[in-house]
Amino acid sequence: MASKNVILTKSFEFSLLIIELFKYLTEIKREFILSKQLLRSGTSIGANIEEAQEAQSRADFIHKLSISNKECRESFYWIRLLEASNYLEGFNKNEEIKNRVEELKKLLTAIIKSTKNAVN
Repeated sequence: MASKNVILTKSFEFSLLIIELFKYLTEIKREFILSKQLLRSGTSIGANIEEAQEAQSRADFIHKLSISNKECRESFYWIRLLEASNYLEGFNKNEEIKNRVEELKKLLTAIIKSTKNAVN
């Protein structure tokens, strides 16, 4: 039986959380611009990780994960901006969403570093 890929699982679960937040922001808070930016960057993390699984080379793999890492930073920016502008008030998973994006960033950084350091 194949081992479970933690980064794939965690990025997929994060995407679901981002979709939940997007629904909250659009349906409850009636916020459509920032939430759309977050939806794009937050779901892009997992999409690029998934794409990296079929990378054509080590460099391509690192490139795809680096894009995911950048999307983590962007997502964290939108989350902080939404929080600072009080749009996250009433959303009960603020800390969870921030913790999860930070966790993804740390995992991606570690994978990128270890892949760069791996011997051919």
